[in-house]
Order: sequence, then structure tokens, then C-alpha cells
Amino acid sequence: MGLTAPGVAPQDAPPGRSSWNREGAARYLDERMDAWFAKAKKLQTGQRVTACVSCHTTVPYVLSRSVLRRAMHVSRATPQEVRVLEEATRRVETYGAHQPLYDSNEQKKTESRGTEAVLNALLLARADTEQNRRDASEPTRKAFRRLWETQRSDGAWDWLDFGLEPFESVDAAYYGATLAALAIGTVPAYSTSQATDATVGIDKLRGYLKEKYPQQSLFNRAWVLLASTRLKDLLTRAQREALIAELQSRQQGDGGWSLQTLGPWRWSRSAAPFRAPGRLDASLLAKSDGYATGLIVYTLREAGLPVDHPAVRKGLQWLRANQQDVQVGQQIRPAWRTHSINYDREHGGEEGEPWPRMFMSDAATALSVLALVGSD
Repeated sequence: MGLTAPGVAPQDAPPGRSSWNREGAARYLDERMDAWFAKAKKLQTGQRVTACVSCHTTVPYVLSRSVLRRAMHVSRATPQEVRVLEEATRRVETYGAHQPLYDSNEQKKTESRGTEAVLNALLLARADTEQNRRDASEPTRKAFRRLWETQRSDGAWDWLDFGLEPFESVDAAYYGATLAALAIGTVPAYSTSQATDATVGIDKLRGYLKEKYPQQSLFNRAWVLLASTRLKDLLTRAQREALIAELQSRQQGDGGWSLQTLGPWRWSRSAAPFRAPGRLDASLLAKSDGYATGLIVYTLREAGLPVDHPAVRKGLQWLRANQQDVQVGQQIRPAWRTHSINYDREHGGEEGEPWPRMFMSDAATALSVLALVGSD
């Protein structure tokens, strides 16, 4: 299926029994990105303001939207893609002078610098690849220089910690390091660079990911498996095979996976009992969801498992069957749902405001798109 003209979407087409609604997914992702631009924290960046980059909406959008466009035979980037790139470039150009993501204290400023260094490198590296650049653009080069400048001695980066899983907790520094590996592996000139800062930084990153691997949640290990398909020598063959087997063992009877089961989750607590900051709906979280299923199917495919592999085939069947209509502003759009593992956002109250209620579903929809497009 394709669009009638770049940037112009036809009416949403109902998905068939064995297909899925690409146009509907595109509209959902675009409108949620617009909502993030409108409501996200605004950061002073030079003479203008930019929207804070989010792991639940912005990063998955960038990773998936261009892939979805190509599958729909659209070459021109969406206005939302253009804006993300422009704002990331502006942030890179103003390093040292712009407002940090969070500046309430020195610790949050440090965490902000590390987190943003990784995310900007990933966003700009992805844009270079999308534009078929043989060499990194100047903004991307600046982003990578910042990446090495902010890298810790252990090979990782300081990462925002608000006690929220899976993106903003003490354990999320490992997840952040896998995103850095994805960024480096996305730009071949960097993954094979002989430049001293790059080779030293990559070696430290590899060392960190290898050393800390045994203690990681299955969620973090799934991400390092994905990163290993872009940057070599992150996992041994035995680790890779054991991890693929473990991911398959967590597949549920309906063919999907549940994010809750990819823990253990600690919410930045140093000792048990490990409890979420808010109450949770255990029955809801026990069900298969779009984030876990999309992530694992996409990762297994990138790791080389064929479409007809039983785990992949069942996961794809679950994804095709579970794109569902959700309320997005005043519109109904098809998306894949995943629920917060920090708060019960489904039953109202102060944590149930409609906008954050869909954050994990933004990421779920993007990852489900990646899994399906890569297997269609």
C-alpha cells in the first residue's frame, strides 16, 4: 500500500485478517509525535526552544517512521521527522550553552548530559543512514565527539534516573549503553574508525556491555542482542544462542510476550522488596503486549531467525491480530497497546491522564511496525 502523494495519507484502510493497517499506524505515530511536540518539556536552545527527547515516543518514532514510509513507497520525510532532526541538530550545535534536560541539581545535570549525548548521536546517525550518506554529517560528527566526551571511565554514560522502569532507572544505564552501541553501529565509519577517541570509546563500551551482561534484566539483554546485530563482538556465540533460547521460553501461549516478564524490575531500589512507585493492575500486565512482542520479534529477525521460525511466526500472528483502535485526541487510530509498569494509568486518577497513558503504546506501535515491516 502507498500514499497518493508524499505527506498526504489516504483514508485509513481496515486491516485484513492476515495483514495490518500501515496507514493507520503511520497516522497514530505522527499524531502522537505532534502531541509530544505540543506538550513535552520545552528547553531553551539558542534563541529558540526545543522539545525534550523521549525514549518512549521520540526515539521509537525515529527508528520506525522512515522504515514505515519506505514500506508505503514514500520517499519524503514527514514533517515530524524533519522537526526531530532539526531540533537534535540545534541541540548539538549549542552543546555547552543550552538548557539541560533536567537541571534541578548537579546530579540531574550530569545524568542529562550523558543521556542526551547518547540520544542525539542515535538520532543523527539514523538520519545520516536514511539519507544514504557515505560519511557522517558535521552535526553527527559533533554528536559523536560529545558522546566520547561524556562517556564514563567504565564505558557507559550517566543516565536519567527517576526510579521509573524501563527507561529511567538505575538499571537503565545499560539500556542507554545499548543505544550508544546502536548509534555507533549505524555509522560504519565510526564502528571501524581508527580515530583514537572512537577506538578507545568503543573498546570501553564493549567492555562495559560484556562485563555487566550477566546481571542484566532480560529487557536489557534483548536490547544488547539487537545492538550486537549492528556492532560486533558484544556477545559470544554461546551467550547469543542462550539468550535467543531464553527469549523464546518467555513467549506466552497466545504467541506474544509481556513486558512485565522481561524483568526483574527494581525501580532503582537497592534492596527488596522491589515495588513500583504506584499501584499496578497485575492482570493487565500479565497479558502479551505490543512493546515486548514487537521488540523481541524484531530482534529475533535482526539476529537471523527466519520468518517461518515457530517463535517468530507466532509472534507475527499475535502482532497482526492485536493492532487495535485507540483514542488519540479526538480521533480513533489503530495502535498496539502496552501498559506502564510504574503506575496503573488505565483506571483514571492523577496517573491516568490520557496523554501519558499512551506513552508505552507509542513505543509499542513503533516496535511492532519494525517487526512487521521487516517480516512482510
